[in-house]
Amino acid sequence: MKIAILSDIHDNVWKLAAALDSLGEVDTLLCCGDLCSPFIIGQLANGFGGPIHIVFGNNDGDLYRISQNAQPFEHVTLHGHYFQDTFAGKRFAMNHYPDIAGEIAASGKFEVVCYGHNHDYKIEPVGSTLTINPGPIMGYNPIKKIDVASTFVIYDTQTGEPLSYQVGPSGEVSPYEL
Repeated sequence: MKIAILSDIHDNVWKLAAALDSLGEVDTLLCCGDLCSPFIIGQLANGFGGPIHIVFGNNDGDLYRISQNAQPFEHVTLHGHYFQDTFAGKRFAMNHYPDIAGEIAASGKFEVVCYGHNHDYKIEPVGSTLTINPGPIMGYNPIKKIDVASTFVIYDTQTGEPLSYQVGPSGEVSPYEL
């Protein structure tokens, strides 16, 4: 099973469209928050037909309209600020914040914990748990005030390997390595 993980879209519809177009054989999509505008729900739902699980971030301001926009799409589920599930025998948890994700990972209850918020791509183990910050689809780090790669991750439950990708300036998607 392949699971796409993305975060921090911040209304970058162009980079999101390129990422969604490249998902191919992905089974499930996890979004770690900061969609921003409610219209992003429609773009996600129309761009990916499999199950979509979303947690809210600190920039998802209009939760009422985000929720309204999600209602017509049976394959889109909003989970508030926390999500957990098992995919192909691997236990996943997701929220938006790195500090909370670190504590969840340290519990040892999950194989994979996903998060976003700080716009820093990072994949690292915390004990026996793999933590994944897929980086920002937005392509900007507002804390450092610099452009960064527009990145996302596809996790393969069979191999346990996260594969990282970047969306280039013209919408081309290629493997990403630091």
